[in-house]
Amino acid sequence: MRKIETIHWVGEVDGQLRLLDQTLLPTVLEEREYADGDVEGVWEAIHSLRVRGAPAIGIAAAYGVCVGLQTVLEADEETFFIRLNEVLAYLSSSRPTAVNLFWALDRMKASAVEIRKQMRFSQSFDAREIAFRLLEEARQIHEDDRRICHAIGTFGAELLPDGAGVLTHCNAGGLATSEYGTALAVFAKAWENGKKIHVYADETRPLLQGARLTTWEMRQRGIPVTLICDSMAAQVMREGKIQAVVVGADRITANGDTANKIGTYSVACLAHLHQIPFYVAAPKSTFDLTLPTGDLIPIEQRHPREITHGFGSQSAPDGIDVYNPAFDVTPARYIRGIITEKGVISPVTEENIRQLFLD
Repeated sequence: MRKIETIHWVGEVDGQLRLLDQTLLPTVLEEREYADGDVEGVWEAIHSLRVRGAPAIGIAAAYGVCVGLQTVLEADEETFFIRLNEVLAYLSSSRPTAVNLFWALDRMKASAVEIRKQMRFSQSFDAREIAFRLLEEARQIHEDDRRICHAIGTFGAELLPDGAGVLTHCNAGGLATSEYGTALAVFAKAWENGKKIHVYADETRPLLQGARLTTWEMRQRGIPVTLICDSMAAQVMREGKIQAVVVGADRITANGDTANKIGTYSVACLAHLHQIPFYVAAPKSTFDLTLPTGDLIPIEQRHPREITHGFGSQSAPDGIDVYNPAFDVTPARYIRGIITEKGVISPVTEENIRQLFLD
């Protein structure tokens, strides 16, 4: 199985962040480099979907903090923390829906606050030392995600029958995480365990993450995959080709309502109609217990040209009105189970979700 690494850091505090540019896939495999305080470049990479997928966004943002601090490695305490707060606020504005972004930035901020307390206790300040320890925190976030993805895959693989046709929407694989994926980790682990599954990938309009990214990842891993248009999901289910649906998530509220790439809600409704189990695969960091229901999840609105001029080709009249939400919300009642690194939450209730955070 080929290792897919979409994010990595090279060197120490004055090193560089390297991101696989996912906007160029599947035809071009190219990395972009970010260093010398170029937090604007990291922001652009997250906003423009060069890096995408909730866990990967969080990891990239954590490393983005380290990039942003490279301009103050020799600064005094006040200057260093002014810059840190500027970088945290700036990166948090890159995308509004994926909660992992804010979770990772909050973790980096909490780490910096704790380090500052320790230094004040010892009556010394060393900007480079704080930057080094924040880089270690970012690396730990990255490594934690690798472990979490493998655990999600292990728990989820048990849910798939041998010979199953499984449908997924958008991309929740190694490109969207540290290396292994959430939803696609379920498929990869099932395949490793000898289950002869067959993946059906929705193309995922308008940016075609399913067509460009999921099918590419499945072929890299040697897992049989068939690409379908988004509008074909109902027919494929009706023909009996699908025995389970597994998708990722960008935010899950306290009651289990789940935000994921636009079109996921439609797939969930179709799965419910055809009595096909619909699963969400996501780490604990994707849960937002501050929001009681999915009605409160902020939904990112993307540029109209993604629909009218997809990949540079005009497909709609000039001046046409466009509505382009990037995500939708699937109600918890349509979700058979949420696959986490701690196990499967089923039935999906607020009580069961909160129990996950007590263990």
